[in-house]
Amino acid sequence: MARHLRKAPTEFSECSALRGAIGVTEMSDAVILSVDTRGVATLTLNRPDVHNAFDRHLVTELTSQLSELQSRADVRLVTLTGEGTSFSSGADIGWMRSMADFSEEQNYEDALQLAELMSVLNGLTKPTVARVNGHAFGGGLGLVACCDIAIATTDARFCFSEVRLGIVPAVISPYVIEAIGVQHARRFFLSAEAMSAKKARRIGLIHEIARPGKLDQAVGDQIVMLLKGGPEAQRESKLLINMVGGHSQSADQALRQRTAEIIAQMRVSEEGQEGLKAFLAKRTPGWASEE
Repeated sequence: MARHLRKAPTEFSECSALRGAIGVTEMSDAVILSVDTRGVATLTLNRPDVHNAFDRHLVTELTSQLSELQSRADVRLVTLTGEGTSFSSGADIGWMRSMADFSEEQNYEDALQLAELMSVLNGLTKPTVARVNGHAFGGGLGLVACCDIAIATTDARFCFSEVRLGIVPAVISPYVIEAIGVQHARRFFLSAEAMSAKKARRIGLIHEIARPGKLDQAVGDQIVMLLKGGPEAQRESKLLINMVGGHSQSADQALRQRTAEIIAQMRVSEEGQEGLKAFLAKRTPGWASEE
């Protein structure tokens, strides 16, 4: 992946809490990485024309960037956000269209890549902050749930929209259910009901909300607090949480494989095929009422 470096302030440098934190920005066509002088890395999903939707390239690039940041001694914490007005709309429809013609085995291998991304983000031993600058749907909510702290703008909307396409939020489910609990997952996975930022905070999907003009200040304040903690103590705290929460490495691997199997099966199923075709044709799928 071709990248280039440029010295430039990010929008975060405009925030008073982050003043003097300008560093170096590394750009690709899918993800922008900037690391400031304090060791705060910001990863920005860079597909604003499609609301930062996932495709294979973005998933691969983001996984690679996160893995690299894990090993960088100069990085203290990681912030994840989206370019433009959305955080992430989940899977790119063009990507899904291409996968609809693939075999179940090919869909399984593809789903494993997304499962790996979620696992890498969730398992990062450095603090992670989701700066949710706009709407987050489907897989985008997996990224939010995998971060340690999530702060969203008040006008953001959230939705587990998969069932309306005849598929399920399988790959992101371990992280989302851990965040919101089984009872809320029952409601929002099954209904695909859109929710406000206030409701997302109430069910535990995000921690704080801020007016659009105050989002950077809220994120900046949280970063300042995180930077006051000992890096090794924070690392051990995250490992402790995973241990006490009962997430062993072998169990996580088995779960990633099983969730990838489920979404692969649903993508090639009659219902999954009908859901995608109906969405692309802007018509109601066969199972849904016209009302």
